[in-house]
Amino acid sequence: MQPDFVQALRDIGREKDIPLETLSEIIEAALVSAYKKHYGATCEIHVDIDWDSGQATVFTRKRVVEHVENPHLEMSLAEARRLDPTVEEGEYLDIEVSPSAFGRIAAQTAKQVVAQRIREAERDIIYSEFSNRDGDIVTGVVQRREARSGTVYIDLGKIEAVLPPAEQSPLDSYRFGERMKVYILEVKRTTKTPRVLVSRSHPGLLRRLFELEVPEIHEGIVEIKTQAREAGARSKIAVWSKYDNVDPVGACVGHRGSRVQAVVDELRGEKVDIVRWSDEPAKYVAAALSPAKVTRVIINEELRSATVVAPDNQLSLAIGREGQNVRLAARLTGWRIDIRSEAQMAEMEAKAAAEAAGEGEEAATEEAAAGQEIEGREAAAEEAAAGEPPAEAVAPEEPGTAPEPQEPETVAAEAKEAEESAASEEPPSASEPEVEGGMPPEESDGEPEAVAASESAVAAEQKEEA
Repeated sequence: MQPDFVQALRDIGREKDIPLETLSEIIEAALVSAYKKHYGATCEIHVDIDWDSGQATVFTRKRVVEHVENPHLEMSLAEARRLDPTVEEGEYLDIEVSPSAFGRIAAQTAKQVVAQRIREAERDIIYSEFSNRDGDIVTGVVQRREARSGTVYIDLGKIEAVLPPAEQSPLDSYRFGERMKVYILEVKRTTKTPRVLVSRSHPGLLRRLFELEVPEIHEGIVEIKTQAREAGARSKIAVWSKYDNVDPVGACVGHRGSRVQAVVDELRGEKVDIVRWSDEPAKYVAAALSPAKVTRVIINEELRSATVVAPDNQLSLAIGREGQNVRLAARLTGWRIDIRSEAQMAEMEAKAAAEAAGEGEEAATEEAAAGQEIEGREAAAEEAAAGEPPAEAVAPEEPGTAPEPQEPETVAAEAKEAEESAASEEPPSASEPEVEGGMPPEESDGEPEAVAASESAVAAEQKEEA
């Protein structure tokens, strides 16, 4: 090989980060293909290259046998002993068959093989480099943007990454030549160059940016527990420190907000809220609703929901524009959050108290009725045990109520007895008139006959009544 050719291969290796061993294998494969193309050989061929001198030697390998059946793969022992006296039967012998020159077709074949193998090696190197970087952050330069699909292509140095419209941030302009950090979503192996998908809206980008800007997070002193993001609008992260003397929120904010401001600048002005993580759900939910200040938080462990009571002047801030703040807080904490104002909560508690009082009265009434029924059953059981039939309850007779009906025979006998007693009685004397109803004699101004007639009338009325 010419020295210029060897130097060109070395330059390609440095430019594309291809090791010298890989280049050696590529050139050997190219020379083998060229030799077979030129000489039509079907035997086993291999090439040795001396990179210091640039000398390439071609060998064919044959097996030493007593009787040759395939001259392309075998050679006789006597012939092999002329080349190497120490060779034995059954061993393999390499015979140099280096040509003085290759033809045009063989040279073209070698060139195609070299170019193809170099491209394959470059793809493998790129894939191996990016395949383990899923979830990592890299810096790229905007190359172009397709007007029809809206896809942006970003140059990462060795490869061009694809930024689909679904992974773009509304605040980014994507001007040609603009530098930006992107989050690697996925690396796919294809028949051509590996396809790298990146994102500018993934929540992982927020985490990686804080790891770059905050040394405490990179060293593990401060930990990002969870993050929630709506790209282009607002983001929230919950931080925690295992050391009591380290303020996780202050470490992320930095001196005069320098650290968080660097993250905001990279996200093109997206708002970022940093809250303190807590294992107490009520305290954590209250902090997640920052910047709003809440009065109290009521936790329901079974439903995993939280009812937050906020002052009337903080209600709209706690909810956020179109519910954005409470939505991000729910994603951050993993709790279902319901926000109420103090006036609404007071009204709900008063209504609940009234319903509870009404239910208490109904329960007391039902309990009293049940107690009376139980007492009546116990009394009946005691009377039955004593051998006496239980007395029937008799309703008191109201005034003016008609007497109970009697049997016809009893009525007829009483009427006959009254007639006989009236006939047998003698009329009262004039000196001592007897007046029914207990009236004194001096008040009666009638005759004895009138008194008797009055008695007869009374008797008749009694009979009619009977």
